[in-house]
Amino acid sequence: MKTLMKFAFSLGLGLSLAVLPAQGIAALQQGAKAPDFTLSAAQGGKPFSLSLKQTLKKGPVVLYFFPAAFTPGCTMEAHLFAESSDDFNRLGARVVGVTAGNIERVAEFSKSECRDKFAVAADPGAKVAAKYDSTMKRPDGTMLSNRTSYVIAPNGTILLSYTDSKPQAHIEKTMAAVRAWKVRQR
Repeated sequence: MKTLMKFAFSLGLGLSLAVLPAQGIAALQQGAKAPDFTLSAAQGGKPFSLSLKQTLKKGPVVLYFFPAAFTPGCTMEAHLFAESSDDFNRLGARVVGVTAGNIERVAEFSKSECRDKFAVAADPGAKVAAKYDSTMKRPDGTMLSNRTSYVIAPNGTILLSYTDSKPQAHIEKTMAAVRAWKVRQR
């Protein structure tokens, strides 16, 4: 009986750990095809329709999902991406933020926190985030975008997939992936 209890405990613990998101790992992995989408977005406070397929025609896309506009971590991440967006642009990449939280404030967030530097898209119900396996559930059951960054090549292939609740490393990792892509294009 004691051995059976230990086995049941170990099995239960193992299964519970299996459902926790692994830091540094996003669900869609390198080499996978990025799901296409079109969302309502804003840049510099000006609304427009953002199509991943159309954006990829201009070069690689740094697609980052974030939980909610105007929260401390998401604001910090937006500032960091804004500070680096000229470097991304020089490498031919476009930054696009996507959130399922505070979607009614995306235009304002794109202007104030993203500093007019890149587009931010609203993802009602986290439907696009779900296609990218980048969701998390709030205690009230509402689905939000998880803090996950992808670098997507112009052909739609995922070059980098990274999940971490801390925003700082997202910029470093996506920049390194874009630079590596750029080197391979020479």
